[in-house]
Amino acid sequence: MTVRGRFWIVVWSAYVLLVLAGVVARQTAAWVTAGDLNALREEHRLLDVTRNDLIRRIRQARSRAVLVSRAERLGLSLPPDSQVVELGLPDPVAR
Repeated sequence: MTVRGRFWIVVWSAYVLLVLAGVVARQTAAWVTAGDLNALREEHRLLDVTRNDLIRRIRQARSRAVLVSRAERLGLSLPPDSQVVELGLPDPVAR
């Protein structure tokens, strides 16, 4: 039995279809991954906004105006500047 031209056309057609199916599968996976990446970027952006808002609120709560008003409401006296001692944190790199 000899192999004729029709056989090779069927073999090459099947090969081309398999390659095209692989390309389509890879592109579909890329679209799914791109969608996941976009969702993660959006979540990261929202977390950055939340973090910045929290940092702003902390700075505002630590401000002298807020602390003085809270101390006055609690009946505490404000110390003179000579009694204020600032404590620093050790430098973690200097170890």
